[in-house]
Amino acid sequence: MDRASPPPLRAATRPVAASDYWLQGPIRRFVIEDVFNAVLVDRGAGVHGNPLQPAFDAIAAGQSLIFFPEGTRGDGETLGPFKSGVHHLLKARPDAEVVPVWIDNAYRVMPKGFFFPVPLLCSMSFGAVLRYEVQEPKEAFLDRLRSAMLELRPQ
Repeated sequence: MDRASPPPLRAATRPVAASDYWLQGPIRRFVIEDVFNAVLVDRGAGVHGNPLQPAFDAIAAGQSLIFFPEGTRGDGETLGPFKSGVHHLLKARPDAEVVPVWIDNAYRVMPKGFFFPVPLLCSMSFGAVLRYEVQEPKEAFLDRLRSAMLELRPQ
């Protein structure tokens, strides 16, 4: 568990995760809801509503969100293509701030296919705040975010 930030900040900071993956079975549901307290988005909700509505609701409630812009757990060596969710959120809420973060060793702490973290150390590097520029094309913003994250990667 994160001990680098004070308890009130930890309580108001929530990861964003895909409900179709995390709600499969009682163990995953327990981990994502009761351990991680995640904001769950329905990736299939585009037909019936905005899949990001739970994220909008969390921001409106004063919570900070942790997005994993690749949309999946990577291999720890490369940074995969970014999904567009964070762009859509910022386009609707251009007042929101984005802080790029590189989590080193995260792929070993929570390997793909695992839903319980492995008790290993990881480090986090925080970048400067990014803001969405009104009418900024999706690819331009995602490229800018990707570059900011890659600058944080340990050499």
